[in-house]
Amino acid sequence: MTPSASIRIGTRASPLARWQAQWVADQLTARGHAVELVPITTHGDIDRRSPIGDIGTTGVFTKELQRALLDGRIDVAVHSLKDLPTEEVPGLVLAAVPSRESPRDALISRERLPFASLPSGAKIGTGSLRRQAQLLYLRPELKIIPIRGNVETRLRKLADGECDALALAEAGLKRLGFAERITELLGPPQFLPAVGQGALGLETRTSDECRAIIVQLDDADDHAAIIAERAFLAAMQGGCSAPIGAFARIGSDKTLHLEGVWLSPDGNERVAAALDAPQSEAAELGRRLAEEIKKRRARPLAPSSNDL
Repeated sequence: MTPSASIRIGTRASPLARWQAQWVADQLTARGHAVELVPITTHGDIDRRSPIGDIGTTGVFTKELQRALLDGRIDVAVHSLKDLPTEEVPGLVLAAVPSRESPRDALISRERLPFASLPSGAKIGTGSLRRQAQLLYLRPELKIIPIRGNVETRLRKLADGECDALALAEAGLKRLGFAERITELLGPPQFLPAVGQGALGLETRTSDECRAIIVQLDDADDHAAIIAERAFLAAMQGGCSAPIGAFARIGSDKTLHLEGVWLSPDGNERVAAALDAPQSEAAELGRRLAEEIKKRRARPLAPSSNDL
């Protein structure tokens, strides 16, 4: 890549995706690189009504970006890491994971009622099977309303009375300036996020010289945590929309702590576990935790509390 050549950044066209791509562009510009944003429409953007699980198996928000990378139309793809399938694509590499924003989920209630105070039968809007399962596990009498669209669209549907509350990612709300709308945060250990939630994934071609530039934006600790979470998801054989959650974090002694959960879609079953390992063993840690949860799934479930 010549010094004068612009780095072409591929992004979805949604407001949140554009914000994320612009953040990457600003980081590269600050380092003296010329950049160009290239909006790309994905399958998930075209079909905004169908549940994600009905559109396709995996990669509904990422395949077109990866195709543009392979075709040479862009130099780096900016993904929300929770949308990026764990299967490797020959010729492409996850070059960098910048510092992660909050991985937690957030509840936005129209009446500003916290989760425990929502009335029986309250309608909660979400397009995530993982969120649905965890919400129903904690409060099975609630009604889940499938909801799609960008953050602004979902907030409008809440205001119009289509649901009583929304479950969304805190990171997206903060990035778009809606943090003040949050009623309550839903986080570990009771409510585990999607794998990679709150993190960006910067993907490049494996052999492209642009990779060396993008690596400068990498956060080694967060990247290791993401490797552990994604290895866990892959070993659980769950796609991006499966009712599986995980959260990894690095301790002060560089020990990697990983929590994972599997639920049935109706929330009637929940199996969770946690393990530690050195940071250098991130992928193996993810695989070991998946095996532990699979073993526990094979045994009768012990009684547990549904208190948040």
